[in-house]
Amino acid sequence: MTAPTKNGHALNERSRTLVAGPDRAGARAMLKAIGLTDDDLAKPLIGIANTWTEIGPCNFHLRLLAAEVRKGIKAAGGTPLEFNTVSISDGITMGTEGMKASLVSREVIADSIELVARGNMLDGVIALSACDKTIPGTIMALIRLNVPSLMLYGGTIAPGRYKDGNVDIVSVYEAIGAHSAGILSAEELKAIEDVACPGPGACGGQFTANTMAMISEIMGICPMGMADVPAVDPEKHNVAYRAGELIMQIVERDIRPSDVVTRQSLINAIAAAAATAGSTNAVLHTLAFAREAGIEFTLADIEEISKRTPVIADLRPTGKYVALDLYRAGGTRLVAQRMLDGKMLDGSTMTVTGRTLAEEAALCKETPGQQVIMPLDKPISPEGGYHILHGNLAENGSVVKLKGDEPMTHRGPARVFDSEPDAARAIQARQIKKGDVVVIRYEGPVGGPGMQEMLGVTAALVGQGLGRDVALVTDGRFSGGTRGLMIGHVAPEAMVGGTIGLLREGDIIEIDIAKRLLRVDLSDAELAQRRAEWQPIEPRYKSGVLAKYAKLVTQADDGAVTRV
Repeated sequence: MTAPTKNGHALNERSRTLVAGPDRAGARAMLKAIGLTDDDLAKPLIGIANTWTEIGPCNFHLRLLAAEVRKGIKAAGGTPLEFNTVSISDGITMGTEGMKASLVSREVIADSIELVARGNMLDGVIALSACDKTIPGTIMALIRLNVPSLMLYGGTIAPGRYKDGNVDIVSVYEAIGAHSAGILSAEELKAIEDVACPGPGACGGQFTANTMAMISEIMGICPMGMADVPAVDPEKHNVAYRAGELIMQIVERDIRPSDVVTRQSLINAIAAAAATAGSTNAVLHTLAFAREAGIEFTLADIEEISKRTPVIADLRPTGKYVALDLYRAGGTRLVAQRMLDGKMLDGSTMTVTGRTLAEEAALCKETPGQQVIMPLDKPISPEGGYHILHGNLAENGSVVKLKGDEPMTHRGPARVFDSEPDAARAIQARQIKKGDVVVIRYEGPVGGPGMQEMLGVTAALVGQGLGRDVALVTDGRFSGGTRGLMIGHVAPEAMVGGTIGLLREGDIIEIDIAKRLLRVDLSDAELAQRRAEWQPIEPRYKSGVLAKYAKLVTQADDGAVTRV
């Protein structure tokens, strides 16, 4: 399949540098050693960037999907070449030092895919992702490479069942909190643990993975309708095969990430995430996409988008339903169609299928009687899930996710912790009281390094019955919703001199959602005196990948991307 693309280039033009001509006999000889033939090497070389790992359920099944992708590529006239990269599970590493590796892995994933694809002059790339950082990591790599490519999401996990109700990984963390409070027995905790994750797939609510999967479809880099299909659904194998065929069409049409990832598609993506009360990590990752693509996109844009976008999806963790329910209701296409009907999206943006967003959404089939996606005249909340707060405690911004029935103000004394484990121990010891503001600092991009996810902390407070009565503020990450005020991504962080690093035990912190305000009740003079006396803590890592990351990473309001 060497006919020219729509732009007049040969489909295999990039890979000719690697394998064509007498001087490339050495490269051909090595590739023949793995079973490739002259016929194989004459075809477009398509990379399958796989984030498979057997450490955790999210990516565990991607080897099986890769096999189907290979078949699709070969059937469509290409030569598939699979390679692997890393994956870190937030759910497994949560609450340990290992969690620091999670956000760092996003950069490593992007770097490694970029290196392999550039080094091997691949004509196209299809990236398989699943858990939290593999989705943005793969997309960042594709944006950098800007060769014909797409991302395929491995799909959601099925919910577990406990006492005739659905449970998921957040249920386990909430059960841990309930157990520490003496509300839940060890036997009940074990019973929930045993059934919460029944098989392969990414965490089942509108947590980071499913939020980013929806974003990838709305943005257009993942074919719409393919991310929705659950991991263990037999249809997922058909999806993978079709994705393999599609990548060859994308090469032929010369559709590149720069055609798909635009300012307007990012606006669409954040609007969809806000309308489904998705993970706040969507803020971090869309900012990163914008930085990789050289697109102007800021926290102010995200605030404006969310403010005009109602919440129309009743999804966990703030709601009732899981991603499997959304798929059965009509999936991302239904969300997009609702929002297009309300003029909340621009339907003219292009997707990797060659169809516009509006054309893709028009293919939706809503299940009669579904209760997951609300009618536009009956939104769950008049404003989207994301609220960007500023003030003397977050000069460059911070993020809180609200569904609409949470407390809108909080004023209370700071309980200050210089690490997530310190805060977790205090919560487990029942040292946090109603009205407190738990401050977890030195967990930002530089200080952590890597912005630890605080789901274990927030879920433990919910389990103790304090979810609505205690506020949390961190320069790390709160991605989920707990029906309380959990404010993350505070920038600038403590490690680089942000005001959060100046706080002392008992300082009064004020939160006002309507005013988009996060401040500490201290005078400018007092803050100036404290700043003059402040010294950062010693870097937690002085060598290795985490130390490199800390030296190169930007702040959360800039996407926490690495810069040279």
